[in-house]
Amino acid sequence: MRWLMGWAVLLLLVRPVGAAEQELELSIDGRTTLATLRTPTAMGPNTPLVVMTHGTLAHKDMEVIQGIAKALEQRGIASLAHTLSLWLDRRKGMYDCATRHDYVAGDAVAEIGAWVAKAKSMSRLVVALGHSRGGNQVARYLTAGEASPVAGAVLLAPVTAKAEADLRASYAQTYGKPLEPLLEKATKAVAAGRGGEWMDAPGFIYCRNAVVTARAFASFYAADAAQDTAALVARMKLPVLVLAATKDTVVPDVVASFASTADSSGGRVQLDKIEDADHFFRDLFAEDVADRIADFIKQMR
Repeated sequence: MRWLMGWAVLLLLVRPVGAAEQELELSIDGRTTLATLRTPTAMGPNTPLVVMTHGTLAHKDMEVIQGIAKALEQRGIASLAHTLSLWLDRRKGMYDCATRHDYVAGDAVAEIGAWVAKAKSMSRLVVALGHSRGGNQVARYLTAGEASPVAGAVLLAPVTAKAEADLRASYAQTYGKPLEPLLEKATKAVAAGRGGEWMDAPGFIYCRNAVVTARAFASFYAADAAQDTAALVARMKLPVLVLAATKDTVVPDVVASFASTADSSGGRVQLDKIEDADHFFRDLFAEDVADRIADFIKQMR
């Protein structure tokens, strides 16, 4: 019994009394998508709620998402972390590279929108957050319509145009075959209305020997203006907080990419650095991120 009482005390220390964690489901285009809602002790319609979108092929329960969500909860901020379906029903965990790939970067727009709508039914102050490529997808969502659906956005180590160009440039070195013939085949198939045609690719994003549709391959490897997250942010009217990690080796040019946008925004776009953090803001760096987000939200209230 003594060890059981010890665990009870530990749980009380880790999670504030009255805080809650709830698994949610939402049907989008015939697929069931999953999310985790974390609410602080005093949750009401005026409690800020952050809708969190993960990075490439990832999920709502990855360390960076969970760590920041729990840190936000301790600061009286709710979060709704969802998993992008990537056209799979009830997807959990990392996308299995052995599974065929048939999704495009823009698919996230509808799913983010659906979860934002859900969030707005619970809170008057909703903020959209995206990590890595999720940051770009949040920016795509926020520039898809004229009216701003959220009070503000937080882009955490967002993918940049240079990072996408580097992905293309390193394809041959990474996978042993040139990108150009594969991309030409994919773009021709899409142009001919055969975007659902399957291709065998030596590599696709992080996956080796992938089976992928032409539309998916073209979406991630063809140069596209929508890949320039900084340019999308420049088009917005709502407040945006961009957070860069100084030891980020995945997207090392966040500061360089967003500096001019932030400088010319009149304070609408805030660019901040988390010193010594890497791309995934592990451990105490999640607390630093939560502090920045809490300060950002205070400015909007």
